[in-house]
Amino acid sequence: MVCPATLLLVLEDGLTVADEHQLVGPASLRSQVLELLLHRVNDGRLTESQALQHHEHLTTMKLRLLNDRVSRRTAWDLARTNGWVSLRHAEFVAITTLQADALVTVDDELAAAASGIVPLVNLQALQAQS
Repeated sequence: MVCPATLLLVLEDGLTVADEHQLVGPASLRSQVLELLLHRVNDGRLTESQALQHHEHLTTMKLRLLNDRVSRRTAWDLARTNGWVSLRHAEFVAITTLQADALVTVDDELAAAASGIVPLVNLQALQAQS
């Protein structure tokens, strides 16, 4: 499981994900990364050309995106159980839980929310070894 901030870092740094890893996320993952790219263009950290190149790479990345009844209900239950006011983090934790996987995140807020619920790993765990 990978969060939008982590996927954006993969794109911006040109990191290669090891073949044995499958990138998984909620169906909204690509849109969330695109929104982060827009923010970077708006605040001057990226040019529009750079952002659109990242977007093009994003559209060709192999991602398994989930949006089924069970993952949505699990996200709801997690949010209610943990007193979260949004489903933003719950979606990522739910899919990680259902996929019996680990969450790769550079988002400190998401990591704090997921801590103790799902395994957390750092970005280097995804990278192909040279």
